[in-house]
Amino acid sequence: MDFMLERLKAMKKRLEDIDRILTAGEGDFKSLAQLSKERASLETPVAMFDKITAMERQLSDAQEMMKDPDPEMREMAKEEANGLEKEIEETRAKLQVELLPKDENDEKNVIMEIRGAAGGDEANIFAGDLFRMYEHYADKKGWKIKVLDSQPTALGGYSLVSFMVVGKGAYSRLKFESGAHRVQRVPVTEANGRIQTSTATVLVMPEIQKVDIAINPADLEIDTYHSSGAGGQNVNKTESAVRITHKPTGIVVSCQVERSQMQNKEMAMEMLKAKLQNKYESEQEEKIGSERRLKVGTGERNERIRTYNYPQNRVTDHRIGYTMLNLPRFMDGDMDDLLDALREADQTDKLQEETRKLEEQGK
Repeated sequence: MDFMLERLKAMKKRLEDIDRILTAGEGDFKSLAQLSKERASLETPVAMFDKITAMERQLSDAQEMMKDPDPEMREMAKEEANGLEKEIEETRAKLQVELLPKDENDEKNVIMEIRGAAGGDEANIFAGDLFRMYEHYADKKGWKIKVLDSQPTALGGYSLVSFMVVGKGAYSRLKFESGAHRVQRVPVTEANGRIQTSTATVLVMPEIQKVDIAINPADLEIDTYHSSGAGGQNVNKTESAVRITHKPTGIVVSCQVERSQMQNKEMAMEMLKAKLQNKYESEQEEKIGSERRLKVGTGERNERIRTYNYPQNRVTDHRIGYTMLNLPRFMDGDMDDLLDALREADQTDKLQEETRKLEEQGK
C-alpha cells in the first residue's frame, strides 16, 4: 500500500498547487476551468486522506493512554481506540472506492433500445413489460423518458422500442441493464397453460455529445417516410419520419416521434452517434482481450443476464447471483436494491484489479 500512500500525497500536493494557481488567477478562462474540474476530482479523496491521517494520530494517542495506571482511563482509551479503528477501516474502504477510475459517462442521459428476441409474440409482449418497468423506475427517480422510435405489436408489446432517459446520473444507474432478459411464465397466447421461456434484449448507451463522434455525410443513406399513428386526425400525412443507414457499419436508426422531419433527423443522428460509440468501444475491448461482462448478445434463451420467473414470483440476476422474491414490485420500478448490488459488484471487481496492479508495481 506504499504506492497508494504516495499517490495520495501527490494528489494532496497537486490540490495545493491548483488552489494557489486559482487564487492567483494565473492563466486564461479555459485553463482555469480545466483546473477547477481537476480540483473537484481531487477534493474528496484528499479530504478523506486528511481525515484518516488525523484519526490515526488520535488512535496513537488513545493507545498511549491505554498504558495509564488508572483503570478508568485505560477503559475510556480502549473504547476510543476501538471506535477509531472501526471508523478508520470504514473510511479507508470508502477511499479505495473513491480512487477507482471514474466512468466519464456516468452523469449522462441514456439511449435505450429494447427488442423482442426469442419467443415470438410473447417476446414482444415482454419487451413492452420491460419498457414499462423502466418507465416506472424513471418516474421514481424524477427522470423524463422520451420515446424515439417504436414498432408496436397487436398484442400490446413491441418488436422494437427505443427511448431516451433524461436525468442526472441516469447512465450510472442503468448501464448494467444491457443484455438478454429472460421471462418464464404462461403467455396470454398459450391456450394450454404451459410455461414458456422467452427473451428480449436491452441495449443501454450514453447520450453522445455532438463533438464526440464525427460522421462523414457521404457514409449516410437517409430515407423519409410517413410516421405510423393510431389513425384519425393523429396520422402524419407528411414524410416526417426519418431512417438513417450508416453504410460502412450497416447500422440503421430511425425516429418518428417529432412533427418535423428536421427534428427527427437530428434525433436519429444522436442515436446513430451513440450506436457508433458503443460499437467502437466494444471493438476496442475485444482488441485488448477484455471480455465485456455486460453484453447484449443475440437474445438466445441461454444468453441471459437476468430471469423474470412469474410462477415463482422471482427475479434473478445471473451475473452476481442476486435473487429478489417480489417480482411485481420489481416490475413496478422498485429496482434500486438490485442496481446497487450490481454497482457494488462492479466496484469490487475494479478494486481487485487495482490491487493486482499495485502489487505488480510493488514487486
